[in-house]
Amino acid sequence: MTIASPRKTSLLVLATLLVTVTTATAEFKDGNKQLGITPGGKAAFIDYNNDGWIDLFAGQLWKNEGGKKFVLAKDSKAPGGEVIWGDFDNDGNVDVFQFTGAGSLHRNKGDGTFEAVEFPKLPTINSRGAAWLDINNDGLLDLYVGGYEIWTKTVHPDAIYINQGGGKFAKHWQSKDGNYSARGVTAGDFNEDGFVDVYVSNYRLQPNHLWQNGGKGKGLFSNVAMDVGAAGKPSQVIPYTGGIRYPVCGHTIGSCFGDMDNDGHLDIFVGNFAHGAAYQNRSQFLKNLGPKGKYKFEDKSAGSGLGYQESYASPALGDFDNDGDLDLYFTTVYGHNHSVLYSNEGGWKFKNITAPQGLGNLPPTYQSAWGDIDNDGDLDLATAGKLWINQVAATPKNKWIGLKLEGDGKKVNRSAIGAIARIKLKDRVLTRQVESGTGEGNQNQVRLHFGLGAHEGPVDVEITWLGAGKQMVKGLAAGKVHKVTFK
Repeated sequence: MTIASPRKTSLLVLATLLVTVTTATAEFKDGNKQLGITPGGKAAFIDYNNDGWIDLFAGQLWKNEGGKKFVLAKDSKAPGGEVIWGDFDNDGNVDVFQFTGAGSLHRNKGDGTFEAVEFPKLPTINSRGAAWLDINNDGLLDLYVGGYEIWTKTVHPDAIYINQGGGKFAKHWQSKDGNYSARGVTAGDFNEDGFVDVYVSNYRLQPNHLWQNGGKGKGLFSNVAMDVGAAGKPSQVIPYTGGIRYPVCGHTIGSCFGDMDNDGHLDIFVGNFAHGAAYQNRSQFLKNLGPKGKYKFEDKSAGSGLGYQESYASPALGDFDNDGDLDLYFTTVYGHNHSVLYSNEGGWKFKNITAPQGLGNLPPTYQSAWGDIDNDGDLDLATAGKLWINQVAATPKNKWIGLKLEGDGKKVNRSAIGAIARIKLKDRVLTRQVESGTGEGNQNQVRLHFGLGAHEGPVDVEITWLGAGKQMVKGLAAGKVHKVTFK
């Protein structure tokens, strides 16, 4: 009989405990086999058939059947490629815009199928991102479509298309030809004036754009990125395709609006691909200083815990652990790098918890979006060709609440895109907005998800409907999704 030494026995027990702890705390599990899904391409969560279950478009349309499995919507006639969702005709059925290729608009007929409708020709043939938004607050969703490039040959312009009603769109504006190579497009009212603004992630070391809406319903924008500290950190000046010159910043691929410090204002996370050279901007956490700071942004990246990787790409913000803070998932696209999940620890401190949460060593991907596919009160994750099931709700220590906002189709678009909801707790203000595009060409679910931490009891919610005032809804119970309609 062999008797193990006390030292070896202790090491064995320690190793066993480490394995047990890692297994016990891993919140995400690969759901592809269980759900029967193989999501490819970028991800966009939406409930396209109004059955209360979040469906997923990832290269093709996947129908969610009760949170237990996904099936291909083969007969839906939905487009392929990469898309964003929004109800452009305000009929209560969410429509889809394909921004890749020549671009195409598809109307949801309300019977589970789509039909292509006329849309103006895009000034680009390879857009990497777009966003639905109501630029002029007329209750109709418009489109901002980012241009990109054919490397070393030409750069395509960005463009805005105004919804004319009756299913018609007209090109309202386009950026100068040979200008900037847009990747991601995201929108939010950063200066809280009631009109939506647009943040464009530009590649090739170009400064990013923050297009401030001039208001008055005219849909006129001015680029204020340099003025408010959101363009990047410019250094030397270099020429680019088309002969223009610009200050060197970063290879930005995707960015996100979100209140990361719970002060009630929309901050920005800027996702930069960065080679080793010191002059190339790293990724940035930008704090919105609010009205007292004239809505300028302060770089909070130093000491935040965000580690460097060369090939960072598409970020997505969501409160995966329901503690009330927006966490960050950030993809990479080179094989020697790996996508990361950062837990928001408060005070602009973020902790890499990728491996303990079961998301270690994922392959390169641009796919990155959050959505609660099983209606259990926590956010699941689409990334790297898989649908990862979040199991934090199985052992709940934190409360949550969901909001499904809906406009009236007259003053506010039916999708409620652009609306902002705030919940004031004792020590913080939780802020979420209904958005379309996020990161680079992805879309989180439009249903708002709030983690409430240890908060007990009902909550009051203040909703800002852009261009249509505020609405207070009181006494909403936690642990369920509430539908709130503009009135």
